[in-house]
Amino acid sequence: MDSVDKTLDELGWRPFFSAQMSELGDSGSRPVRVMAVHRGKIVVAGEGGALDIQPGFGAGLAAEDHPTVGDWVLVDSATCQITHILQRANLFKRRAPGGDQKTQLIAANVDTLFIVASCNQDFSIPRLERYLILARDVGVHPVIVLTKTDLTDKPEAFAAAARDLQPGLEVESINGKDPASAARLSRWCGMGQTVALVGSSGVGKSTLVNTLRGSDTIATQAVRTADDTGRHTTTVREMHRLDHGGWLLDTPGMRELQLTDVASGLAAVFADIVEAAEQCRFSDCAHNSEPGCGVQMAIANGVLTPARLDRWRALVAEEAYNSASPAERRALDRLAAAAARRK
Repeated sequence: MDSVDKTLDELGWRPFFSAQMSELGDSGSRPVRVMAVHRGKIVVAGEGGALDIQPGFGAGLAAEDHPTVGDWVLVDSATCQITHILQRANLFKRRAPGGDQKTQLIAANVDTLFIVASCNQDFSIPRLERYLILARDVGVHPVIVLTKTDLTDKPEAFAAAARDLQPGLEVESINGKDPASAARLSRWCGMGQTVALVGSSGVGKSTLVNTLRGSDTIATQAVRTADDTGRHTTTVREMHRLDHGGWLLDTPGMRELQLTDVASGLAAVFADIVEAAEQCRFSDCAHNSEPGCGVQMAIANGVLTPARLDRWRALVAEEAYNSASPAERRALDRLAAAAARRK
């Protein structure tokens, strides 16, 4: 994160946040943006420059009441402590790995989401669908960025597979090490624009950040040759200044991305299945062998594939389970165990 003095507009300030300041009427505080979140400190920046703040705000509160990278917060002009988190235009979050149902915040107030995937064995349609669901659910424009095109003889095959995920989906195939190639992403990186990068470890996010910034200050690691998977490089969430005036928000690689409370995103990404289901004769159709099933008819006509239907079913079930209350989850677990015993 560049610790130089910036105007609020350069940092991504919008009328959406100005309106909140007017409503709060807090003359003793000033707005700053969270630029990085470390274990022991939060780095913020505003018209007075950058500042390190102890992460005491939000102690004992729910995860979403804590500041995350990209947030706009108010700090007390005298004590330089956070007093308020402004309402977010959007928020990326996920259920943290493990069984305790904790929520992990990823980024706030993002304009564009670069979903980064590499043109090798680690390329995964199901993983791309998960990231697309996150983007559509919070209303952020997604762009698929395919990296490591220099490692394949058929980069267009990867691009075609990505474009098939949704009509009109923007896909850019680049060599993350080549500034001229990476420059194709500049139209989303103008002054005050915030772009977040997501993708599994080893897809080349850190290399891409370095190229877009014109530096090599972020460590990179090679993938494992055995399976083309990567090692974690980024360990903190941080915003990086770009030449075109925008901000690039890098995040740690996430190989486990469980979906929770993203029903609208699921419906948007799988709109073809939702539309086909509306043609079913019965409202409770399970889309198996029921008469008059619009989904099975779409498969028979080549509009849908059985594999896509299977992925949709699995994601719907996962989202419902993760979004359920603890009591509902226990009931679902009992039903699943009983079904397994009957087999």
